[in-house]
Amino acid sequence: MELRIAEVTDVDVLLPLVRQYHEFEQIEMSNADRIRAFSPLLGQNTLGQIWLILSSEQVVGYIALCFGYSIEFGGRDAFVDEFFIEASARGQGFGRAVLAAIKAEAANRGVIALHLEVARTNRRAKALYTHLGFESREHFHLMSCFLRENGD
Repeated sequence: MELRIAEVTDVDVLLPLVRQYHEFEQIEMSNADRIRAFSPLLGQNTLGQIWLILSSEQVVGYIALCFGYSIEFGGRDAFVDEFFIEASARGQGFGRAVLAAIKAEAANRGVIALHLEVARTNRRAKALYTHLGFESREHFHLMSCFLRENGD
């Protein structure tokens, strides 16, 4: 398994993966809106980063990390915004290896706390995340509010 930072030239490689992830999670979005949403994370920047996941030099997934700051956690935090591995590559230890690498990369970038969300029904992913040190914060419930329409 290898991770490679996704660059602007990787849009055509990344778009089908993002579309597959969105279909899996039932996220409705046009391809143009997807590209507009992930493009600011390509290359080196301060907002976040997308890495392509490779196996035998073939792209099999991606992981997107977005940076923030938390008073509660006392410093820089990050959110695993999207994490997708193609079905044919699942069950081979890529998820574990990718998250271990991303945790190390985040720590090297000064991140104190790493967050992610997972569907309550995704037992397999929840078991992996728990094994890797992520804890459910049952006292809290993530809530969201769009401040503008997508594509505006």
